[in-house]
Amino acid sequence: MAEIVEVDNYEAIITSIEHKSRKIESLLKQFKPVEALKTALEGSPPKTKDERYKSSNWIVVHRAIMAIKDVDSLFSALDPEYYDILMKYLSRGLSTGDRPTCDQCLRIQ
Repeated sequence: MAEIVEVDNYEAIITSIEHKSRKIESLLKQFKPVEALKTALEGSPPKTKDERYKSSNWIVVHRAIMAIKDVDSLFSALDPEYYDILMKYLSRGLSTGDRPTCDQCLRIQ
């Protein structure tokens, strides 16, 4: 079982997530949604109880998930190491109850 990690420096983490968000937006403007999703999944939060951290990263991952149009190309381009992380975020997306988010998460699953 993975160890729970406490987040000590929330400011640094948020700065890192903001940097990641800018990079994802740049990739999306270049019509590279799979690369944007890979970037969003990289360095996902460690096991933590800090909801601020989880929520902040979810916003970034959600943006990338919603930009995916071609699911087949997603899985052919996505390394298997990302599958477990992606599934966790898809489950979170389904739990939102937001219709467009749920529909997109179901398409990808």
